[in-house]
Amino acid sequence: MLWKEIKTWAKSKGYETLKDKDDGQYYWAKLDSDASGVASSVSKLALAIYNHMTDNKWINHQKEFKEKLEIKKAEISDY
Repeated sequence: MLWKEIKTWAKSKGYETLKDKDDGQYYWAKLDSDASGVASSVSKLALAIYNHMTDNKWINHQKEFKEKLEIKKAEISDY
């Protein structure tokens, strides 16, 4: 992902983004709320904004996948 693409996408969704050249961090903030965050890469910035927009949909998806994987591992080890 390119920085310019994420910056444009975030702006279209109502977010402000900033790249700090000194420390290499990416900052984001929702323009109409107090929500904000810091990411160490462009992909993590996009993921953080997406999670904020969707009320952590991606994080919940990952948790469900991990739980299902643990169940399958337990079933397999029973054999």
